[in-house]
Amino acid sequence: MDKRLKRPSTRRLIQLYAALLYNAHLRGFAEGQIYTGSLKSVCVPGLNCYSCPGAAFSCPLGALQNAISASADRPAFYVVGVLLLFGLLLGRVICGFLCPFGLIQELLHKIPTKKVKKSPLTRRLSRVKYGVLLVFVIAIPAWYALKDLPLPGFCKFICPAGTLEGAAALLLHPANGALRAAVGGLFWWKVSLLALTLTACVFVYRAFCRFLCPLGALYGLLSKLALLGVKVDAARCTDCGLCVTLCPTDIRRVGDSECVHCGSCIPACPTQAISFRAGKIVLHGPDLPERGLRK
Repeated sequence: MDKRLKRPSTRRLIQLYAALLYNAHLRGFAEGQIYTGSLKSVCVPGLNCYSCPGAAFSCPLGALQNAISASADRPAFYVVGVLLLFGLLLGRVICGFLCPFGLIQELLHKIPTKKVKKSPLTRRLSRVKYGVLLVFVIAIPAWYALKDLPLPGFCKFICPAGTLEGAAALLLHPANGALRAAVGGLFWWKVSLLALTLTACVFVYRAFCRFLCPLGALYGLLSKLALLGVKVDAARCTDCGLCVTLCPTDIRRVGDSECVHCGSCIPACPTQAISFRAGKIVLHGPDLPERGLRK
């Protein structure tokens, strides 16, 4: 039996490199402090908590909520413009390649257990994230902005990535005893939500990403316009539906708002109709050598 370790796919390596780049301030983990330098004015495209001790950049969702909270004093043009740029260039490729919390979900799903397959129920649940985007990322910060009270609703009440990467990492550091003493009911609510989310990801592929992530919802709204992503050659496609059947997410067609562009459908297509493209330029697919963009 060949006991050699399986070589990571190109996509997995990109996910790892992105997570390391986002959290390049390793000194923060040693000191138990949040980096607040000039790089924090720059947003990364994927979900990565601002309060993570290693975070060298800002989270786009947190930046958007803060901008909306301050919109009574200054418009949120900069943050909205950055998110539109990310969405129009990359769309949900960000979810599949550049999101550290997406990587955590995928690794948890590799734990050997019986898995919950996609169904009409999971397809309906995939719409919930759009409600989370509207209520917690937009409406709550906007409402409290009218009262001059900044309140990032998603970060404060829901974000499991923030609880894991930020709160837990800070509270576990020996130097942060004062923070541990200040822990209250809201923190334990978020810990419970984090535990539920991580457990769900063991059984359901990318459960948070598919059902609750407002950043994925935002990029999903722009997915049809995105420059980079998995595309289907209509001339080769026979509408056999194999790509939709094999995909673990709730897509109706390759490249739609639920597709995270992992590329696993490319080698599965019997007519070689699917490829990974930047506009009209083929980056990976039947017309190029295999480059390992596997799930």
